[in-house]
Amino acid sequence: MIDDHARDAPLEMSPEDFRAAGHALVDRIAEWMSGLREAALTRDAEPADLRALLPPDVLPEQGRPADELLAEAAPLVFENTLFNAHPKFMGYITAPSAPIGILGELLAAAANPNCGGWELSKIATEIEKQAVRWIAQLLRYPTEGGGLFVSGGNAANFHAFLAARAAKCPAEMREEGLAAGGRMLVYATDETHTWIQKALDLFGHGAAALRSIPIDAQLRADPAGLCERIRADRAAGHLPFLLIATTGTVATGAVDPVRELAAIARDEDLWLHADGAYGAPAACLPDAPDDLHALAEADSVAVDPHKWLYSPLEAGVVLVKDPEALERAFAWMPSYYHFEKDEVDPRTNFYARGLQNSRGFRALKTWLAIRQAGRAGIEKTISDDCALARRLFEAFEAHPEFEAKTCALSIATARWVPPELSGARSEADEERLDELNDALLSSLKRSGEAFLSNAVIGGRTWLRACIVNFRTTAADVDALPEILARHGRSCL
Repeated sequence: MIDDHARDAPLEMSPEDFRAAGHALVDRIAEWMSGLREAALTRDAEPADLRALLPPDVLPEQGRPADELLAEAAPLVFENTLFNAHPKFMGYITAPSAPIGILGELLAAAANPNCGGWELSKIATEIEKQAVRWIAQLLRYPTEGGGLFVSGGNAANFHAFLAARAAKCPAEMREEGLAAGGRMLVYATDETHTWIQKALDLFGHGAAALRSIPIDAQLRADPAGLCERIRADRAAGHLPFLLIATTGTVATGAVDPVRELAAIARDEDLWLHADGAYGAPAACLPDAPDDLHALAEADSVAVDPHKWLYSPLEAGVVLVKDPEALERAFAWMPSYYHFEKDEVDPRTNFYARGLQNSRGFRALKTWLAIRQAGRAGIEKTISDDCALARRLFEAFEAHPEFEAKTCALSIATARWVPPELSGARSEADEERLDELNDALLSSLKRSGEAFLSNAVIGGRTWLRACIVNFRTTAADVDALPEILARHGRSCL
């Protein structure tokens, strides 16, 4: 029997219990943060080791107090996670969470607005719109366009892909599907992130719809001959519609020639999309590559605040120059939506601008971090990351056991070369170096001392350090070559 004025809900907590459990958890998080530098970056464990730490694999019949569960969960997570917050994490392009972003996630979850419709998320919607405009300003991108927060780089690029298709496809295709005309074609380099293969597969185009653009010695798109290729494809009955510029490739941080590609896109009536999931925030730097300062030439841009704006996962953003581009691709009005309209001050309903109807309040953590740091603080932090990558590259150059390869934005690549393999090398020697550097990486990761990833450049394996970490210092960078060399020597 349910009481008229009270309900015994197992998931409810009294304000006093919530306050006590919350304070205790914040204390545990603060203690963990204070010891990050001295802690191991990760723990070497097998899946079975981690499963053994969990409760029995039978659905619990009865519940337990929340404070007890949080007290158990905190060490379980802290002792068994790969910490991208660690100063020597220089692996994948995932940044540490800004502390204000952690607190922003708590506040967003407490309010729990559904950011699909304005009526359901009034202030959250306006905060998201402002955060999108601020990111556009940071990137020197037009603010009169549109955009929204999504889960990450794949989702941001997918939204741009679908906006481009809606803008450039024949009118009958919206009704009849891809069978209505010739094959719609996309142009990108092989350095483009694999989101493009996913998009072509998921959205019905197939891998054969991708045309590869050659790359130059700096691993940037080489536009020579691209116009002729596009025109030949049209003459063959195909429908070129999308040209992709990567502004910060995953492997080396290379920035494609956006200005040249933009001119081709205009001449050939293609949609130019800039995948800046990693590199776009560096457009705020006065000394950034000139083509990063050309992002305004693109019809759309993808950027991940959970990369170089230090937001907790998940946070991606897609920006579009045409404010109606997203609604052309995504606006479908079901009968059960009855939202008020105001033509003088229109309400923004983000469900009509993206793939999701129900959406979380992703923007708050980024909005708060931008306000805390300001433009100047963001510029300084990104600039420092780039300077540390350059310092690491120079340390590789100076170390007798390393060959430095590339340095762009905040990514440096090199490989360990033992003395007996220095100098002129055979193909067998090169293969041996690949094996040794792969083994070095595995040894490093198991140790928990530091975390790097690999890059394949010219068919060879290189060590790759990417610094998007406001906790990394010059001392961390200076120590890295000898740490790597020690692990390399242990693999001989």
